[in-house]
Amino acid sequence: MDQNNKPLFDVVLYPHRSLGAREVRYLLCAIAGLFALVGLFFTARGAWPVLPFFGCEIFLFWWAFRANSRDGRRFEHLRLTPDALTVARGRPGSTTQEHRQEVRFAPPHWLAVELAPRPGGDNELWLASHGRALKVGEFLTPDERNDLASALRDALRRLRTPG
Repeated sequence: MDQNNKPLFDVVLYPHRSLGAREVRYLLCAIAGLFALVGLFFTARGAWPVLPFFGCEIFLFWWAFRANSRDGRRFEHLRLTPDALTVARGRPGSTTQEHRQEVRFAPPHWLAVELAPRPGGDNELWLASHGRALKVGEFLTPDERNDLASALRDALRRLRTPG
């Protein structure tokens, strides 16, 4: 491997999801079962027109969880080499340019890593160089962004100091 292409920092970031696919399936089945019981109760009382609305609500829950799952497959790949820092964004399996974005900061020696505080204890992580800026790690928690900024600053410090 060429010495200039050897990564000094290489990390792939994914958003955290508290429910896996199986748990989402169980939750949707529980919601559908609950709506079916309530729908049967109303049907037994003669209010059968509510059934289509319960069906629509089940569909909306499924759609919302599906959109959340699709959003959870996003990633950011940060790779620092002596030549450049590359930030690639996309979804697993996304090959089209419309779903994949790559930003390159070269040379990385002038790269600034800024952790900007926001009201309420939140923060934003910005990478800036030569008049360009990019916000990274939007889906991370404030502590995770802080750790990422520290690790990236350490890698840049190692890059700038020879030996």
